[in-house]
Amino acid sequence: MEGGAEGRPGGERADAGLPAWGATKVCVRYGRTVALSDVTLAAPAGQVTAVVGGDGAGKSTLLRCLAGVLAPDSGEIRRPAKERAGYLPASSGIYPDLTVAENLDFRAQGYGMSRRLATQRAAEYLDRAGLTPAADRLAGQLSGGMRQKLAVIAAMLHQPELIVLDEPTTGVDPVSRSGLWWLIARAAAQGCAVVLATTYLDEAERCASVLALDAGQALAAGTAEEIAAAMPGSLRAVDGRPAGDAAERSWRRAGRWRVWEPDGPPDQDGGAIRPDLADAVTVAALAREMRAGRPEGSES
Repeated sequence: MEGGAEGRPGGERADAGLPAWGATKVCVRYGRTVALSDVTLAAPAGQVTAVVGGDGAGKSTLLRCLAGVLAPDSGEIRRPAKERAGYLPASSGIYPDLTVAENLDFRAQGYGMSRRLATQRAAEYLDRAGLTPAADRLAGQLSGGMRQKLAVIAAMLHQPELIVLDEPTTGVDPVSRSGLWWLIARAAAQGCAVVLATTYLDEAERCASVLALDAGQALAAGTAEEIAAAMPGSLRAVDGRPAGDAAERSWRRAGRWRVWEPDGPPDQDGGAIRPDLADAVTVAALAREMRAGRPEGSES
């Protein structure tokens, strides 16, 4: 259930001893399917927090809980009052039959913003996002990248305390991704807590903290550097896929094969490399699979 720490108007915290916004031991089930199992996330003000994972990892479910769209079966959600939060769902939430300007005006009215303030902020954000020339175009006629930038602007127009963005850069070209990141960084610089889901681990490395999910469970959490440093064992890079047991602990990346050595330093083949966030998350998923496949009663 959603706990009693929901924010009050004006940004006052319900419990100053807890992180401003986030989730604690949240569980969500869809019938027999466990979407989230005891997931905890802190979303400090003025920071961008990334939630990463593959399809079915639980990213969207967690973000829907944070946005107040979905009530968890158990655990606590700490979020501001509805009017002090912004949410970008995976569908973008933009009305295709309204123009860019009309979409923002409609959102501003929903937030109770004055027309003068809404017009001022919309003009600034559209200008910095390169959307001013498209202000009178129907949103349905925008490119994917332009539509996503509009959706992010709509979510941050009222300068909320928490912005929740569900994969805002997926399928967006590199130039538009750069513009989106300017908007996201701007929101955090203004003191907002930003939580975004992404499948791009290079983007997650830019964030202040990262939560990696797999099958509804937390794989790793912390800064990108902390997650990489905590990776057990070591890595080596080889030109071809290894044979035997090592093949189950290997994956292809950047034209070569990474091999995880869970019990210590690389073997005689050499090629030791320093892991980054992508390596550490991959290893965490491999380690989880190995534990799940270990016979009952064997050593951990």
